[in-house]
Amino acid sequence: MKGLLEKMRVSFEEPIQYQLILNNEPQISMNSLIGKEIELNWTGKIICSNCGKQTKTSFGQGFCFPCFQSAPQAAPCIINPELCRAHLGEGRDIDWENKHHNQPHIVYLAASDSIKVGVTRTEQTLTRWIDQGASHAIILAETNNRYEAGMIEVALKSYMTDKTNWQRMLKNEINDELDLLDEKGRVEDLLPFDMRDFVSMNDDIISLNYPVEKYPVKVKSVGFDKSPVIRGKLAGIKGQYLIFDDERVLNIRKHTSYEIEFSHD
Repeated sequence: MKGLLEKMRVSFEEPIQYQLILNNEPQISMNSLIGKEIELNWTGKIICSNCGKQTKTSFGQGFCFPCFQSAPQAAPCIINPELCRAHLGEGRDIDWENKHHNQPHIVYLAASDSIKVGVTRTEQTLTRWIDQGASHAIILAETNNRYEAGMIEVALKSYMTDKTNWQRMLKNEINDELDLLDEKGRVEDLLPFDMRDFVSMNDDIISLNYPVEKYPVKVKSVGFDKSPVIRGKLAGIKGQYLIFDDERVLNIRKHTSYEIEFSHD
């Protein structure tokens, strides 16, 4: 089976369900392949996810360089939501901005080895938590747009990280002493008064269980640029990573738009 790779589609079940996406279609139920040998063979092609042209290097997870500089999906506010201008009618593509960024967003707290703060569009909440490999998460604030959520995140960066430690996440190094509800109360008191009106009344803590038979003790990251053929027994999936039983891990999202041939025993 051959096609352009995308980040895996996920569904919030017990455990999380994953489907490998090739050519915009969910092709393969990855949960059913855990414990089996799989092979991903990169053909050498990378096709820009925006313009469809072949590129030698993937920028920003799937773009050629010109599209990385011009496409709304690669705008600076994707990484730094406080830079978003959609609510002012500005952006690289205002129709796209209105559909994706001038929409209700949440600020959340996610726990693994530590607690991080993050931002996502409201309808993407569970997907975002799964993609980051969070063990538990809670909604901190609900906003009208991406900019407001980004400003809350900025206000909290001095007190907590906004980055996921992906190696510890993949080792499943979870701090069981973390209390998200207590942390939400503490964080609320740290917010400027004009931001406290956004704090959510939803105090539900969501637990996420990933389909992993064996977590790596020492993570060995692999990628197609150095290893065009990646083969091994699939031990599990967490975040957007395939975990092999020899402690290698492959970040699927990082290789968006790589053309691969996929097979399994």
